[in-house]
Amino acid sequence: MAQTTYGAEGTGGPVIEAKGLGVKFAVNRRRKRSLREMFIHGTKRDPNAEGDEFWPLRDVSFEVARGDCVGIVGKNGTGKSTLLKLIAGVLMPDEGEVHVHGRVAPLLELRAGFNDNLTGRENVYLVGSLHGMSEKEIDERFEEIIDFAEIKSKFVDSPVRHYSSGMKVRLGFALISQLEHPIMLVDEVLAVGDKAFKRKCYEAIDRMLANQRTMVLVSHSENDLRRFCNRGLYIKGGGLALDTDIEAALDAYNEDTKAEIAERKKREAEKKKREADQKREDGEGPNGGRAA
Repeated sequence: MAQTTYGAEGTGGPVIEAKGLGVKFAVNRRRKRSLREMFIHGTKRDPNAEGDEFWPLRDVSFEVARGDCVGIVGKNGTGKSTLLKLIAGVLMPDEGEVHVHGRVAPLLELRAGFNDNLTGRENVYLVGSLHGMSEKEIDERFEEIIDFAEIKSKFVDSPVRHYSSGMKVRLGFALISQLEHPIMLVDEVLAVGDKAFKRKCYEAIDRMLANQRTMVLVSHSENDLRRFCNRGLYIKGGGLALDTDIEAALDAYNEDTKAEIAERKKREAEKKKREADQKREDGEGPNGGRAA
């Protein structure tokens, strides 16, 4: 039976276990129903779910040990972010199981779950409390969060809808990095921000990993993946093609990418040759006119 479970952090064994994990999308929807939609609509049949279905992920199994930093590698559209959302419990699997032993600090989107109609201050208290921080803890760390995020004082009590995407991700990262949860799920957020802010993020992640925190990272930056990750999961064609060290995973991905580019260029050259041959057969001259 497909399921996602969460429990207390154990003293030994893996902190994340995925067994035969799979998720199915309807082609016309292009995404899995979220927990929020399931809460609103219940288990009624989705009226928009007609049409073909496809599996962005299927039969994916792996384990992550405490203190590991695992990078998920693969092309766009291969299910990297979907896998992260399955681990976070944002999506429910259609097949298989995922068990997470320990609390999760997710930073999956630029907005970090913020409500655009609330102010920066209100969002810090709301999202922090949703992740288990007490009001006292947020009070004690609020200034540190704002300073880290480099939010100017005039914006702290302004609605988040007036924030730039960079401001939102800085505030989201500053807040989530304050959580003491043992597991962090990070999706592409390090791609936003200037060099100085990225350096602060890197230092914060280094500190967390030094304290035996566990992180699963989705990123297109090979530098980021090499800097933090000791393992790589190469997702290809909806399945787990390779579970190895990060260098080997990146090497395999890059080799496959080169081969795909070479194959595409070959097909384009063959298509042009066929078109040229067809023009000659039709009696056209080299400039498209009829041959004399």
